[in-house]
Amino acid sequence: MPPPTTTTAERLADYETRYRELAAQLATIGLIHSGSVTRRYTRCQTPGCKCNAEPPQPHGPYYQWTTKNNGKTVTRRLNETEAKLYQEWIANDRQLRQLIQQMRQIAAKAAELKLKQAANP
Repeated sequence: MPPPTTTTAERLADYETRYRELAAQLATIGLIHSGSVTRRYTRCQTPGCKCNAEPPQPHGPYYQWTTKNNGKTVTRRLNETEAKLYQEWIANDRQLRQLIQQMRQIAAKAAELKLKQAANP
């Protein structure tokens, strides 16, 4: 059995409902920040240090946040607590971008339907 056909008005209403649902999710996103957080381990040149032993036990972890600001790379060292906060904010930023992308896709579909309606009153 083929799926029931929906009218243009019903499809528009569905798009608008989904768009509003996505817009409501935007309000739940916390602080946002761009960039990335890396965790690094290092080795020193001190003879006899545990980082040069077998097996090696490198120094760290050291956390670093990196982003681009006006075309320049900005880097900041972080402690573990700061790193966790930045990771949360960066994840929020990714979620925000994903929601906006979904909203754009739905808006494009709704706009196409509305333009067809306007052309055929």
